[in-house]
Amino acid sequence: MSDHVLVINAGSSSLKYSLVEARTGEAAASGLAERIGERQGRHLHRGPDGETETTRSIPGHEDALRLAIGAFESHGPSLDGLDLAAVGHRVVHGGSRFSASALIDDALVAEVTELVPLAPLHNPANLEGIRVARRLFPNLPQVAVFDTAFHQSLPPQAYTYAVPLAWLEDHGIRRYGFHGTSHAFVSQETARLLERDPAETNTIVLHLGNGCSASAVRGGRSVETSMGLTPLEGLVMGTRSGDLDPAIPAYLMREVGLSAEDIDLALNSASGLKGLAGENDFRELERLRASGDEHAGLAFDVYCHRIRKYVGAYYAVLETVDAVVFTAGVGEHSAEVRATSLNGLERLGICIDNDRNNEPATGARRISTDDSEVAVFVVPTNEEWQIAREALGVVLA
Repeated sequence: MSDHVLVINAGSSSLKYSLVEARTGEAAASGLAERIGERQGRHLHRGPDGETETTRSIPGHEDALRLAIGAFESHGPSLDGLDLAAVGHRVVHGGSRFSASALIDDALVAEVTELVPLAPLHNPANLEGIRVARRLFPNLPQVAVFDTAFHQSLPPQAYTYAVPLAWLEDHGIRRYGFHGTSHAFVSQETARLLERDPAETNTIVLHLGNGCSASAVRGGRSVETSMGLTPLEGLVMGTRSGDLDPAIPAYLMREVGLSAEDIDLALNSASGLKGLAGENDFRELERLRASGDEHAGLAFDVYCHRIRKYVGAYYAVLETVDAVVFTAGVGEHSAEVRATSLNGLERLGICIDNDRNNEPATGARRISTDDSEVAVFVVPTNEEWQIAREALGVVLA
């Protein structure tokens, strides 16, 4: 058996895949099938022969995965010659039942199906990817890697909402947190950069993309995180509001006549940066802000202010912080967001080096001054590698 894992991330109308060497993180090939179920789909494969793209009908997820298998055979590397260790699946919501990655069997599929109400937009697609892969790779171990699992180490005072006990006990209302594979990978990589054992390292991780989340990681374990029962809570995001007064939906239903569905759709798909500035692509938002657009300027300020609040709150939770780390698209590429969010926190031992921060560099790097008590890093996330190594760990256990 090799150390190669086929990583699958199935969405409602897409299927992403990556062939990852679990011990090194090297991706031998990757691809994307999108617009599944539409009249015209698109399949992109990146392998040893370079990038190939086809446009064709992709009726379902099985057709998408068969396209991927065919691309491996045509453009490499051949899956038959690799002796794959496992197929690793991203599953968004594991509820309180799954605190670690797990081998997939019929019982696990049934349990994840029961959790669909907690993630109705994600778990059904993840389950479809699992069903398809089990049919096409019947002899390979299949492993579920849950976005929520890393945050199952939260203590009760962090995951419990102050609501009627019946809501907690009968309906599973609690903080679950998301982006767990990213927070796990980035916190571990930060400890490596500090040349410290993760068990002796405290970090504040800021995952800033179209979806945004923060976590406080003490000794390698998540002890607080910004997303809650759903991915809506916490930081301002591309199209999600993040934190808001919980009475706002009731007010809008009572005074404006909006339905629960209207409000849910607006808070998830038409709020955040898009709601404030009409634009959720951060590069375009920065362009509009630079041109003097006041709505874009306000959106940027609200976005950074919320990040700053969470950094302060999680500093208090951890008491001692070794590093603040930025990751994901905005976190990795927007020097201005990093500087604005942490500006003025020198009394907390956080001192950004402006030259380092503004360098057009890629890869993991330190952007704080040499004498900053708290290190500040940019660490590109690699969720596919994290899924691959967790999947391999389950198979070898």
